[in-house]
Amino acid sequence: MPGLFAAGEATGGMHGANRLGGNSLSDLLVFGKRAGEYAARCAASSTSLGQINEDEVERLAADSLAAFGDRPGENPYAVHEALRAVMQSLVGIVRAEADLKLALDKLADLRGRAAKVKVGGNIQYNPGWHLALDLQNMLDISEAVTRAALERTESRGAHTREDYPETKPDWGKVNVIVRQTDAEIAVSREPLPEMPDELKPLFADK
Repeated sequence: MPGLFAAGEATGGMHGANRLGGNSLSDLLVFGKRAGEYAARCAASSTSLGQINEDEVERLAADSLAAFGDRPGENPYAVHEALRAVMQSLVGIVRAEADLKLALDKLADLRGRAAKVKVGGNIQYNPGWHLALDLQNMLDISEAVTRAALERTESRGAHTREDYPETKPDWGKVNVIVRQTDAEIAVSREPLPEMPDELKPLFADK
């Protein structure tokens, strides 16, 4: 399903140049609240839920159970570990173009492996099956992060490119937007709104 993955890859906002692990809780609270409010407003203003495509429902149900089939396949935990290793080694704290491009190649290979994972047991209390279902989202987010990092040819805040160590003023005027279309995960740049005058002094030395 087409959608918006991530906006503003490492634009270096109020967090400055520190690592974002501790600040992510504040982000979750602020933007989770905003997302919930806008989702509720959208739902309340909708006059119709639209038509349910029964064929699409059946297809998605079948896809979700495919890992239980008789096909040969590997353990989803093996694919998950390979994905973790790729992102840790090639899309870590310090990034470079060659590593990011190699990561995209490896992610494409992992998509093929993830499509063929196999699990045992049944749908009750089956963490292996849950992981098999989650792998697609994990791969989508991993590709989104990788493509956004490849697009941003500078170092800013928590985003460090060893091949582009300087912070470039022009990059401070745009967000890197990653969207999933029916055909691909695409990257674009969109201008930031003008910063309010009262905030500009806070960013003068950033």
